[in-house]
Amino acid sequence: MPDSKIKILSKYIPEAAAPLIAKWIDDYKCDFKISKTRSTKFGDYTPPQKGNGHKISVNYNLNVYAFLVTTVHEFAHLYTWNQHQRKVLPHGAEWKCNFKKMMQPFFELDVFPPDLKKVLVNYLQNPAASSCSDISLFKALSQHNLNSHPVFTVESLPVNSLFEFNQGRVFKKIKIIRKRYKCIEVKTGLVYLFSPLAEITPLKIKE
Repeated sequence: MPDSKIKILSKYIPEAAAPLIAKWIDDYKCDFKISKTRSTKFGDYTPPQKGNGHKISVNYNLNVYAFLVTTVHEFAHLYTWNQHQRKVLPHGAEWKCNFKKMMQPFFELDVFPPDLKKVLVNYLQNPAASSCSDISLFKALSQHNLNSHPVFTVESLPVNSLFEFNQGRVFKKIKIIRKRYKCIEVKTGLVYLFSPLAEITPLKIKE
């Protein structure tokens, strides 16, 4: 196992976790990419197609714990694909079982701080399709961000506030509907539902 791969991974995940992730990359012959920031997802998995092997990408700007959880999430997709290919749901019982199993070594390595470990244990009872869709886990992971600038979410804004999202698009927050916020795009008048934890840039309403 090349030491260089472990060295690179150690910049993005806890050092103790790097050898195992490097081993998975090699064992599963996976094209593992550290990706640019994507506002709609932390990572993704693409199964083998057109002669290419497994592909996984994870956003470069995640903190070490979010990067690791996302990486294991995507490798659980890979492992599930090898077992069942397209015969099961992407985030069905098979994936959930594999995700729990593949997270276990990192608990044994004790790479997570106590506050995050507690939330992860609860989350893994029934893992969601994305760690950012579970409010408790997202908030626990966010506590370990190293950003020097404040992070604003849709949840944190008052009703009728304007905010910018996804390359300059401007929205107005209206109300909560179940677990998401109804927002209107100012330019088009179209209605969108936002996760409470979607990161946005607040805008001032012009008088």
